[in-house]
Amino acid sequence: MALDGCGLLCKYTLFIFNLIFALVGFVFLGLGLWLRFSGSTRAIFQFEALNSSAFVIAVTILIITGSVMLIVVVFGDYGACNEKRCALQIFSVLVSILAGAVVVFGVIAYSRKVEIGLRMGEFYSSIYLLYVANGDPVLAVTLTFIQKLLHCCGATGVTLLDFAKETCPDPNSFLEHIKMDACPGAIIDVFNRNAPLVMGVFVGTGALLVVALVCSIVLLTQTKREQQEITARYTTVY
Repeated sequence: MALDGCGLLCKYTLFIFNLIFALVGFVFLGLGLWLRFSGSTRAIFQFEALNSSAFVIAVTILIITGSVMLIVVVFGDYGACNEKRCALQIFSVLVSILAGAVVVFGVIAYSRKVEIGLRMGEFYSSIYLLYVANGDPVLAVTLTFIQKLLHCCGATGVTLLDFAKETCPDPNSFLEHIKMDACPGAIIDVFNRNAPLVMGVFVGTGALLVVALVCSIVLLTQTKREQQEITARYTTVY
C-alpha cells in the first residue's frame, strides 16, 4: 500500500524502535536465562527458602521483561513492514500497556526508593556470595563491572581481607589500599541519591513508547484509508 510522507516516517521510526527494543529484549532474556540455568546459580532456585530473595525476583523479572519485549517486537515489525492492521492493533495494545506499566513502576520506584535500594544491595550480595563460593568467571566480570562503576570493594570494603579483592577497582589513595566503600551500602546510597533520575528514565521510556504508539496509530489510519479506497475502486469497477 502507498503511504504518504508521514506514514513512511512512522514506518521507519517503528522499525528503528523495534530494532533497539529487540536488542534490549535479547540482552534481558539471555542474561535472565543464563542466571536461571547456569550451573553456578541454578542451585538457588532449588531451595524454597530463597524463592522470595532479591536475586530470584530480579532474574524472574529479567526473563519476563525480555520475553514480553520480544513479543512486542514481533508484532511491531510484522505490522509495520507488511502494513498488517491486525498486527499493528495488537502492537498498539501491548505498547499502551507497557507505557502505563513503565510510568507506574517509575513512580513506585521513586516512592519506595529506600526499600528498592535495599533490594538492589541484596541482589549484589547474592552475586558476591555466589562468586566467593564457586569462583565463576562470569560472576567475576559482573562484580568487577559493578565495583568499578561505583568504586567500591566487596561486602565489607576492607580491601586486604575481602574474599573477592581481585574484582575490586584500583585504589585512588593510600587509605583505599586498606578500606573502600562497601558495595551494598554504596548501591543503596547511589540509588537513594539518584531516585529522581531513575524515575526520569522510566518516564522517558514511557514517552518513547507513546511515540511508538502514535506511529502505529498513524499507520493504522493510513492502511485503513488505503483499504477503503481500494474497496471503493473495486465497487466502482464491478
